[in-house]
Amino acid sequence: MKNKALQIAIAIPQLVLYGVLCIPMFMLFVGAIASGIALLFAFLVGVVVFALLGLVMYLLARVEEARAGWTFDLDIPHHAFRTSPRTDGWKFFHTLALQWADSRTWIGILHGALVSLLGAITLFALHWFATGIVWLFAPLMGETYLISEFLIGEVPSWVALLLGLAAIVVGGLVMIGLAVAHRALSKQLLVPSREAELRHEARAQSQYRQQALSAADIERARIERDLHDGVQPRLVSVGMTLGMAKRKLETDPQRASELIDEAHESTKVAVTELRQLVRGFQPAVLQDRGLDAALSALIGRSAVPVNIQVDLPNRYTDRAEATMYFAVAEALTNATKHAQATAVQVRIHEANGYLMARIEDNGRGGAHRSPGGGIDGVINRVTAAGGTYHFSSPEGGPTVIEVTVPCAS
Repeated sequence: MKNKALQIAIAIPQLVLYGVLCIPMFMLFVGAIASGIALLFAFLVGVVVFALLGLVMYLLARVEEARAGWTFDLDIPHHAFRTSPRTDGWKFFHTLALQWADSRTWIGILHGALVSLLGAITLFALHWFATGIVWLFAPLMGETYLISEFLIGEVPSWVALLLGLAAIVVGGLVMIGLAVAHRALSKQLLVPSREAELRHEARAQSQYRQQALSAADIERARIERDLHDGVQPRLVSVGMTLGMAKRKLETDPQRASELIDEAHESTKVAVTELRQLVRGFQPAVLQDRGLDAALSALIGRSAVPVNIQVDLPNRYTDRAEATMYFAVAEALTNATKHAQATAVQVRIHEANGYLMARIEDNGRGGAHRSPGGGIDGVINRVTAAGGTYHFSSPEGGPTVIEVTVPCAS
């Protein structure tokens, strides 16, 4: 931790540098805007210019936050890079364009502009500070000294000495005041207030709750669909088959026996479907032996060869393990049923308090998020747990999914 005096001493040279660079940087920014507008209709070159300028603005904002945070020991939250949810060829350009909609990027740019203004004033204060130092040597030059500033003209050397002391004091105080103003400005713009943090947390919790409800609705719809389309018709068929066997029992025992055998087989299939349905809730092995064992069992049932690497030295919360399990399960289901993949790579490890997974298949791609679909349900489930879910699935493949879930060992 740096004391305030050291913070001010570090801030003053930075203000001087900003004062020197403010005009060239402003001219470059205006030139880039003008070039983008001029080239906007030239084969969309202007779109590329604006997209790249958005990336540069994001990087400059990150530099501003890092510099101010280091200089004044400010607790500035991490500024995450906004990424596009698209999975087509426009994902890259859409990601760059999203930086224009990032409020923190604009706040960082505004911070840099205001600091540059303070820096320009600091240059004048530094000029008077340096001039005052020169005037201190006036008695060594003779009885009189020529001061060209403000058309003062020639004055006695002792007067020039006093003016030099005044210029040093005023220039120094102004530079210190500007550095203090820089600290206050950075704290006001870059450090969120407690009220803002509470509002952000309330919005995040509301969003998580809504996503959890949406994930529950999707899961309930899946269960209802599986029961209605799978188990229920099969059990009805078993009942009808047993009814036919009962009627044939006295007149055609052989046919009745065949019908009973058919009902028996249908019952075993129904039991298997029920087990698969129950497994979709929460596999027992996940609770008993952890995520590694549950994923091994899941991969053992996969119709597609899966190469998995798991580096999980600990057990984690039930919520974190279940969320990651269902994310991997949905990815394997999509790779098998829709992507027609022949190989899947799964990598899972823990880093910085997060479970992190990367799933890649060599299928045909084209996966997208649709309301109420499997991917939508998993995304809602992951984000409701405070994690992130990103996927890329261009036509022709491959499909790459990256999942992070906060955990506590």
